Amino acid sequence: MENFTFEEMNLMCIYNTGSRTGLMEALTEMRGYLTPEETELRDLTDSALLKLRTMTDAEFAELELYPDFDE
Repeated sequence: MENFTFEEMNLMCIYNTGSRTGLMEALTEMRGYLTPEETELRDLTDSALLKLRTMTDAEFAELELYPDFDE
């Protein structure tokens, strides 16, 4: 299973739909609304999407997608 960064985990928590494919669709849709200046968020989204594509649904189910805004 891929190791997600703190930032990737928080992004996935925000857009989590409850399934890996749903989350990938939501992130892809959000990415389409980014402006050319939002390169950092685009890179973060691309990195998370790449990792989500390489994992299985079973591995996704093991993730604890709860935001941790205290860190």
